[in-house]
Amino acid sequence: MHALDILGDPVRRRIVELLGDGERRAGEVGEVVQTEFGISQPAVSQHLRVLRDAGFASVRAEGTRRLYALEPEALAEADRWIGQFRRFWTPHLDALGTELARGRRDRRRAASDAAAPPTPTEGEF
Repeated sequence: MHALDILGDPVRRRIVELLGDGERRAGEVGEVVQTEFGISQPAVSQHLRVLRDAGFASVRAEGTRRLYALEPEALAEADRWIGQFRRFWTPHLDALGTELARGRRDRRRAASDAAAPPTPTEGEF
């Protein structure tokens, strides 16, 4: 299954976001996802299994608890695939960055001009 097939599901994307903050107990992930999506604990477990089987998550036992962690290599695969399309938005984002910088510069100049005492014109001495 392709990485984007896995991430196409909003529940799995949310689980990935949760795991992005660090290792979490299966029960903790379940509580959040059940509350936000209104799904059952077995459904959450199935999503965790899909993520684990696809290499997006790893699980380790700690006593009776199962701790899930994000596996960054699977995300790197998705990033590589998306990377081939960056050329479509990178120039636009660069142009936006230029315009934002120009706006900040203009606001600083306007603030500086407003704070400076007026210079006398000829004949006002």
